[in-house]
Amino acid sequence: MQTRKEHDFIGELEISNEVYYGIQTLRALENFDISHDRLQNFPRFIRCLARVKKSAAMANYELGLLDKKIEQAIIKACDKILAGGYYDQFVVDMFQGGAGTSTNMNINEVIANLGLEILGHKKGEYQFLHPNDHVNLSQSTNDAYPTALHLALYDYLSDLAKMMDYLKKAYERKAYEFKDVIKMGRTQLQDAVPMTLGREFQTFAVMIAEDIDRVLEARKLVLEINLGGTAIGTGINSHPDYPKVVEKKLREVTGIDYVVASDLIEATQDTGAYVQISGVLKRVAIKLSKVCNDLRLLSSGPKCGLNEINLPKMQPGSSIMPGKVNPVIPEVVNQVCYYVIGADITVSFACEGGQLQLNVFEPVVAYSLFNSIIMLEKAMQTLADKCIDGISANEQVCADFVYNSIGIVTALNPYIGYENSASIAKEALKTGKRVYDLALERGLLKKEELDDLLSPQNMLNPHMIKKDRL
Repeated sequence: MQTRKEHDFIGELEISNEVYYGIQTLRALENFDISHDRLQNFPRFIRCLARVKKSAAMANYELGLLDKKIEQAIIKACDKILAGGYYDQFVVDMFQGGAGTSTNMNINEVIANLGLEILGHKKGEYQFLHPNDHVNLSQSTNDAYPTALHLALYDYLSDLAKMMDYLKKAYERKAYEFKDVIKMGRTQLQDAVPMTLGREFQTFAVMIAEDIDRVLEARKLVLEINLGGTAIGTGINSHPDYPKVVEKKLREVTGIDYVVASDLIEATQDTGAYVQISGVLKRVAIKLSKVCNDLRLLSSGPKCGLNEINLPKMQPGSSIMPGKVNPVIPEVVNQVCYYVIGADITVSFACEGGQLQLNVFEPVVAYSLFNSIIMLEKAMQTLADKCIDGISANEQVCADFVYNSIGIVTALNPYIGYENSASIAKEALKTGKRVYDLALERGLLKKEELDDLLSPQNMLNPHMIKKDRL
């Protein structure tokens, strides 16, 4: 295997000529063997890093800081990465010290060596195109890394919102399908008052629709970037006009209206956007998990539970109990939600741990947020395709629960009074008799009145109380 020698101020290392990364990436590879989850596993983040580097090169050329030939080599190298190539060259662990310096140098070195080949030079001949002097010109890890993180989060949150809408539509289809299925509503796991199964699923749709709005609101927070702040936000080693020029170039490259912060020192150390995004993801996870809990309860049984709905049978549920089928899809979604809730704690601690002009823990913030979003997106698609779409209703079970329930006495309360209603409920519970039959036996209401009051139309919707019945 042919190698080349590269050096930094610590010393020299032999690097395979097969790879496009350089000495600083290799040191990170040796130092941070932590999670085995590499930068290459997050191609969207790699593309966003390339967009930042491309925008910077365009801005530096416009400001007279880069030769046209070098600018074009950097742009072409970035375009190769943006086209989906060379992901295997991004080898640093997502967990790393140095506030993301290893990630920044990984992209700088790959772009530099790609650019050198484009210019007709060999890898490592940095006198012609240097990772720091040219690719990283007018930048620091402390503004390039978080800007790429913002770009990636914008894209990830956009996709998450689309998947949430996909799941919402699945709920809505079931809401329509089950619109006439009367069932018992429950509070504190006790019989309450009747509703329809359709309204139950419509509620799931409304819940996730509200969270789509929250995700899109949170996405706006990452439109503000600190590119141009360099090390701590003062803009040292950059042209005075660089922030406004690179903002313009980044908009051209991404098609998104990113805005350079008015106070770059504040923007460089403030991680409030991550805290809020993580909180929104936790909100989504908690509510999604609640729906999965409901699905498991409603399908419990089939003989000794509620058994109001049937979930699709996905796989045998036991190695010892023949015929058992478990609600495996809601269960796996529950677990994703628990992960996201835990990741929110990680993000909270990481953001709180920032000191003075920089938060060095953004790598674990990036890792946690990326994974939370990716897993939520996959979980929602799985839930929609492999569970919600295949749910069927046990209509007779639902109806029997309603008409055999003590809870329907609530519908009689305005006409026979609370005391009579409570007495009927008590006797029904004690004897097992139906509320309907007890009201007739006591002569409190006529049959036609009972049939009217306990009709689905009157039990499921608000209606005027007729004074002549009071």
